[in-house]
Amino acid sequence: MSTFELGTDGPRVIVVGVDGSPTSYHAAAYAYGLARRQGSHLIIVFAADPGTAAAFVPGAAASAWEAGEQAAEALREEVEEAIRQAPARVPYTFRAENGDAASVLTRVADEVRADAVVVGASAKAGHRLVGSVAVRLVRAGRWPVTVVP
Repeated sequence: MSTFELGTDGPRVIVVGVDGSPTSYHAAAYAYGLARRQGSHLIIVFAADPGTAAAFVPGAAASAWEAGEQAAEALREEVEEAIRQAPARVPYTFRAENGDAASVLTRVADEVRADAVVVGASAKAGHRLVGSVAVRLVRAGRWPVTVVP
């Protein structure tokens, strides 16, 4: 007869991608709740793509790198404020990295030995042709990927 093992069956490290979009906030909230219930460490990742980073900082006349830095700082402040208001604390790390989202999330998830990756669903029509971040992560096939609408 087998005995039931008391321990942690579930993710110890969860990576979630945030970009300021409503679906990424939903993904972050889902990942936060999952991390709270499982006792996991949450890695919150913002990928500053130099081609799109300026879109997150209204009226930014700075270089794409500076715009990405400003976007990351603004997002970090939003995340920290939301976590301060949360009823329960979850250990987390906020990381801002340069590059396209799928590549950055893949690199970070491998680096931290993530047990799960959570992303928001893409609302961009072009992703039907070239593939969304979620599809690229699933194709990497190294961790369970949850896509939150």
